[in-house]
Amino acid sequence: MDSVPVVVHRCHPSGGRQVTMHREGREEILGLAHSDRDLIMFLEAVGVIEPENVLNDPQLVEWRGDPAHQWTAA
Repeated sequence: MDSVPVVVHRCHPSGGRQVTMHREGREEILGLAHSDRDLIMFLEAVGVIEPENVLNDPQLVEWRGDPAHQWTAA
């Protein structure tokens, strides 16, 4: 795989970040997260075990456009 499975995209002007997952050769939108807890819930829903432990793992989660764990546009 040439990209990480989960991407947290840049902050939307109104807040939150779109979360996508690369799976079975396609990109699936998991939702719009407004906090680490939202992101954890999305990861739980797709079967990630102990998702709170992977948020900072660059092999599994890529934070794009804004710093990790930032949920509002600067």
